[in-house]
Amino acid sequence: MKICVAGMGLIGGSLSMALGRAGYKADGYNRSAKPLEYALNHDIVGGVAQNFGCYDVVFVALPPKAAVDFILNTNFKSGAIVADICGVKKYIENAVLSADKDIKYVGTHPMAGKEVSGIENACADLFDRASMVITRNIYTDESALNIIKTLTADMGFARIVECSAEVHDRKIAYTSQLAHVVSNCYVNDPEIDGCLGFTGGSFQDMTRIAGVDENVWAELYLDNADNLLVSAENLYSSLGVFISALNRAKTDGDAAGVRKILSVGAEAYRNGKANNFTGNGITVTELK
Repeated sequence: MKICVAGMGLIGGSLSMALGRAGYKADGYNRSAKPLEYALNHDIVGGVAQNFGCYDVVFVALPPKAAVDFILNTNFKSGAIVADICGVKKYIENAVLSADKDIKYVGTHPMAGKEVSGIENACADLFDRASMVITRNIYTDESALNIIKTLTADMGFARIVECSAEVHDRKIAYTSQLAHVVSNCYVNDPEIDGCLGFTGGSFQDMTRIAGVDENVWAELYLDNADNLLVSAENLYSSLGVFISALNRAKTDGDAAGVRKILSVGAEAYRNGKANNFTGNGITVTELK
């Protein structure tokens, strides 16, 4: 099986390394020369992709717009499996399916990353405890899906989560995109100056992902704006409830309202809602 990874950033590089660890030596492609040179010099890829018509599987590790442009304007092997790994899925799926190319498209999203970017930070074990989300629709080729599942298991992922592109984008708006927005907003406070010595684990957890690549993430937010706005408005509403309760407590000296809000959130966390995979057509396969 001949495999290519298009996009030599943190995720694309780690994908190539995980494939290599599993015995697959993928070729690489990148829009600029330096990351690809790094990948070659560090044995992350087996060679430079030049003729995409020779690959059985192509993973597209590019930002959404670039991924769509690449998929729509590249001559792939007839029936090749093309799997993007973008953080939004419906935008990619709509563009690819409307083009009616002779490829087998599978949408994927590895749920792993770092607060740093670039292929120099790639590692073969990035996905070892992670989930791979795979989206499917009525046109998904089952044989292609099974090959992607096999490669996912071989790369060391802990589980496969299957769902529609719509479900993926709604969940990711809450679990990933909103978290990045909150972290970014949190550090936009004048009290961040002079915090050395006052910070512990909670501060590190809240700020770790604040310094994201604004070009990459702004594009992701825009491509999933409807879902992200719902999640952001829900958070805004919850903050409003808390602020009102704290103001009342300050006025009457009774913290009962604040305790009630905290207990509701704590109970939701204890009930494991974040780990409930049922509903919405979601299928989970534990790999290890």
